[in-house]
Amino acid sequence: MARYLVIVESPAKVKTIKKFLGSNYVVAASNGHVRDLPKSQLGVDVENDYEPKYITIRGKGEILANLRKEVKKADKVYLATDPDREGEAISWHLSKALKLEDKKVYRISFNEITKNAVKASLKTPRDIDMDLVDAQQARRVLDRVVGYRISPLLWAKVKRGLSAGRVQSVALRIIADREAEIDAFIPEEYWTLDAELNVKGERKPLIAKFYGTEKEKMTIESKEHLNKILKELDGADYEVSEIKKGERTKKAPVPFTTSTLQQEASKALNFATSKTMRIAQQLYEGVDVKGSGTVGIITYLRTDSTRISEEADANVRSYIGEQYGSQYVAAEGARKSGSQKIQDAHEAIRPTDVTRTPAMLKDSLSRDQFRLYQLIWKRFVASRMMPAVYETTSVKIAAGKYRFNVATSKIAFEGFRLIYTEAGEEKDEKGVLLKGLDENSELSLEQFDSKQHFTQPPAHYTEASLVKTLEELGIGRPSTYAPTITLIINRRYVAKENKNLYMTELGEVVNNIMMHSFPSIVDVSFTANMESLLDGVAEGKVRWKTIIENFYPDLDAAVKKAEEELEEVKIEDEVTDVICEECGRNMVIKYGPHGKFLACPGFPECRNTKPYLEKIGVKCPMCGKDVVIRKTKKGRRYYGCENNPECEFMSWQKPSEKKCPQCGNYMVEKGNKLLCSNEQCGYTESIKKRKKIKEIY
Repeated sequence: MARYLVIVESPAKVKTIKKFLGSNYVVAASNGHVRDLPKSQLGVDVENDYEPKYITIRGKGEILANLRKEVKKADKVYLATDPDREGEAISWHLSKALKLEDKKVYRISFNEITKNAVKASLKTPRDIDMDLVDAQQARRVLDRVVGYRISPLLWAKVKRGLSAGRVQSVALRIIADREAEIDAFIPEEYWTLDAELNVKGERKPLIAKFYGTEKEKMTIESKEHLNKILKELDGADYEVSEIKKGERTKKAPVPFTTSTLQQEASKALNFATSKTMRIAQQLYEGVDVKGSGTVGIITYLRTDSTRISEEADANVRSYIGEQYGSQYVAAEGARKSGSQKIQDAHEAIRPTDVTRTPAMLKDSLSRDQFRLYQLIWKRFVASRMMPAVYETTSVKIAAGKYRFNVATSKIAFEGFRLIYTEAGEEKDEKGVLLKGLDENSELSLEQFDSKQHFTQPPAHYTEASLVKTLEELGIGRPSTYAPTITLIINRRYVAKENKNLYMTELGEVVNNIMMHSFPSIVDVSFTANMESLLDGVAEGKVRWKTIIENFYPDLDAAVKKAEEELEEVKIEDEVTDVICEECGRNMVIKYGPHGKFLACPGFPECRNTKPYLEKIGVKCPMCGKDVVIRKTKKGRRYYGCENNPECEFMSWQKPSEKKCPQCGNYMVEKGNKLLCSNEQCGYTESIKKRKKIKEIY
């Protein structure tokens, strides 16, 4: 009997696929990549056409030995690694490492691990796609030369084992730019004014919001402006001037791509991007379903596409019609447009079988697996349902020359919202409008409700919003978002607190060096253009080594220039006036993974260390002691009193010695302005002295 060997990437898939195939098939796993560039050297021959030097990854020798034994026994070898660029490269490396040139070798790929998909792929094998392999090689070599040429410089300059990366450095720069925007933001005051109106014959009052005049919308800018409006409204008659009824529709969402799944899982389930990908991988590779054995329950998780197969489309429409009624099934072709993207090799992320509902699988899945599967299942079903329809009513109320308005909407047809609403979506407004309200309704003022507000700075990035920005800017690809974000958090360049991402002192130093010495590496447009060139390699339009040839000489020149500058900057340990209580020496400032700290220069005889509290030359407004730079547990910087915990003073912005001339509170630096720390005061002034630019070294 003929013997066939099927090689997959992960051991989890072996169990799932084995049961789909006959006894003459052997399924084995490579456990991911088997060859890579060496860790101990650059691994790219820059003198000889940038040829990469691949070696067997440590620990993979035994796996390869076992695979070679199976190859010898096999009549045919099927390489069934993941259906993407990385998977294609693993298949190519396997063919080289296992010396499969003389064997009957077939590349097969499937978008979902189901019996039909696996069997269909065996009927349509193909050759390894060298364009995809070369795209992966180009990416790997680019990432290697950037990391291995720049990271030693960071180590030398900042005195610790740091790293730079082609995508991670741009992600860090994007966060740094947002932090700078937030730091420079000056809040502006505005007021809202609501009128509580009694409607004759009705019990409940009507709350109308100030709009402006008949001709234009107005912003109430200050208390004085508010008082002027209130004075002019004194004694005014209130009457309904216009009632508009209408209808609006909300389209059903498209199925998930890798990016949108990461964003929605972050918002709805509070999952980190890495956690979303880990659990999605489990759902794709196979879970033990009671009564069915090990089954892959979602399609491949790394995709840019919102397209789904005709078969899946027909199945979900049939399911919706049976479960909810034909009136909920979306019109044919409603989702055809706008889904063709660069990497449209895969379908969107969807359940492999729509009739396998979350409720049916609840007992077979862990809590997190269930929650993610439910999110994917609901989104997919919703994508083929009718839009939601809302009845809207807008009422304008005249009061002298001013106008107030009341707007409400109520759902007329739920459509896709019957099963799915996005995280953070506003709840339907209550029916605040009264059915009997018309142009003849008699209104009388009960009271005004005015509130002071301040404009808010741009929001800090979250993992979800950073993924969205990286995707919009064309930085990285679906498979790189999660590892990139995980890396900058693990390196402590960025701190994550309550979902928000903040720059640490360490991150600021690294970003400043990259901006100064390697501006093109952290340039968003440059990196996005590089991504499109790499896509060109995958499409067979660009030779992969051409990209390296054009990139490396400029990188090499920038590194050499930075090395020369480095020789001029000798970083000595800064001696302080703090005496080591154990041996009497003056302690010095050192750098560690969490930032600066005080250490005894007598190391290793004396190992005494202390936290380093850097004074900023400003007295604490609460107790008069020195204000120092402190850090949260995760590395985010703030300003606090050296007398903490006795004194509880803290500020995210740098405090100033200057007191506010209006209210006497302390002022803080924001960009090029001083701002009163009391939000209710709102006093600002320009910083007259030009601040010395912080030395990045």
